[in-house]
Amino acid sequence: MRRRSARSFRMKTVFALTLALLAMVPAARADDEKPYKVENGKVDQATFNGYRRYGNSCLQCHGPDGAGSSYAPNLTESLKHLSHEQFAETVINGRQNISSSQQNVMPSFGHVEDVVTYLDDIYGYLKARSDGALGRGRPERIGR
Repeated sequence: MRRRSARSFRMKTVFALTLALLAMVPAARADDEKPYKVENGKVDQATFNGYRRYGNSCLQCHGPDGAGSSYAPNLTESLKHLSHEQFAETVINGRQNISSSQQNVMPSFGHVEDVVTYLDDIYGYLKARSDGALGRGRPERIGR
């Protein structure tokens, strides 16, 4: 019986976890159902949590409020074209766009518990920004 190397075991574990996480991504929403709630400029708890998680894990590259930077694209524009599933797949598995003029690498966050666990909240916050339902800056919560 062959012994599996530690690296092979880790790769298979990461792959299995990624598949399990992608299976947990909610089914496509109806066009009129939004992944966020904004009332009078205030947001629900999940969207507020998405704002906080974005600030902890995404802001360094994608800039304040998802508006982009010299390192990474404007996510408020990207989410006008990406589905929730495409967003989740990119965040979990990362992406590499390499051409002769530039090299863009999005690292995989499939192993970062604070990102994967709250992926829907981050998506909801960014989608609210993308849809123009939420302005820049720290949002207030509904009921406060």
